[in-house]
Amino acid sequence: MENRKEIDTRLGRQVVDLDKVIHFPRGIIGFENRKEFTLLQIRPDAPFLVLQSMDDPGLGLLVADPYGFMPDYTLKIGDAEQKLLQVETRAQLAILVTVAIPPGKPEQTVISLSGPILVNPAARIGVQVPQTDMKGPTKIQLNTRD
Repeated sequence: MENRKEIDTRLGRQVVDLDKVIHFPRGIIGFENRKEFTLLQIRPDAPFLVLQSMDDPGLGLLVADPYGFMPDYTLKIGDAEQKLLQVETRAQLAILVTVAIPPGKPEQTVISLSGPILVNPAARIGVQVPQTDMKGPTKIQLNTRD
């Protein structure tokens, strides 16, 4: 259990492998003082994950890979972010966007494209990169009706 830590999360008590903790040097917008997060799977077949703070049980952001919903999504990464993330190419990154599901209204699920969260899984570093000059929608509503 030395390389694992038990934490309280929005999904209940979880044991986290410390090798999977992602360090956000700048924090996340609105939570700049929170630097350590992990990705938790909601369930094996779910398209969403929870980006869970390691030290704030109430801070877990619902995230998803935008390309599963919008294959032509494009984003800009500046030199400073690329250096901070320690990557040469975008292929080295996991790209996530936040998801909002209104309580009791899953058909109104929206993903935000304007503040993608970029993660270098190899170095376990993450950065949120606001997209200031986006062309096209900054949010899209998902069709989640069954």
